[in-house]
Amino acid sequence: MSRHDGRQPDSLRPLTFTPDFAPNATGSVLISTGNTRVICSAMIEEGVPRWMKEQGVPGGWVTAEYSMLPYSTQQRKARDISKGKIDGRSSEIQRLIGRSMRAAIDLGKLGQRTMWIDCDVLAADGGTRTASITGASVAAALACKKLMADGLIKHWPIKQLVAAVSVGIYEGAPLLDLNYVEDRDASVDMNVVMTESGQFVEVQGSGEESTFSESEMASLLALAKKGIAELLDGQRTIIGR
Repeated sequence: MSRHDGRQPDSLRPLTFTPDFAPNATGSVLISTGNTRVICSAMIEEGVPRWMKEQGVPGGWVTAEYSMLPYSTQQRKARDISKGKIDGRSSEIQRLIGRSMRAAIDLGKLGQRTMWIDCDVLAADGGTRTASITGASVAAALACKKLMADGLIKHWPIKQLVAAVSVGIYEGAPLLDLNYVEDRDASVDMNVVMTESGQFVEVQGSGEESTFSESEMASLLALAKKGIAELLDGQRTIIGR
């Protein structure tokens, strides 16, 4: 099958990481997957949320925020602040990013600190949530390298890297890393988040006015595992391990 951008069905879009993109952040990266670009940053705040103190929960905390900048889409996207509240999609995505990062980080080794992950979409061409997770994992690791270099933590808190990718069935064919057109018109789309050890953090899949079989689901998961392995290789290169 020939895709709009000339890729094979099992190919990722061109992937680049630009580290230290936000100089004031503890760790940051610009991740580009094709025409989708997201700035992911990690900043450290001393102290933990009140509920952790009140409940005597040890260790630190990791939380995330996600936003699409007004010029990230073809039609201007209004800022959430103009509506007075965060929209449901953004809320869902930032919770997903937070869950993914907490699966990757030993909160005890982080100490009594909060790591804020911010993912800001500069350009959206499909896969913004998966790019955000993949970039956030790099930003968190870079932040932890700085914490260790500054002597603020003694033990490496990243248990393992996490990456995510989209897969779907488009015009009857299973595809890896959907762009906007493919995602929009896919009969089935799925987002898969996995760790370095091959464990799933989350699988979000649904038929769009369609259904899918067990064998189709297996083929999509196989594509996702292949793509995530390639994403993890890219992450390791940037982080330096």
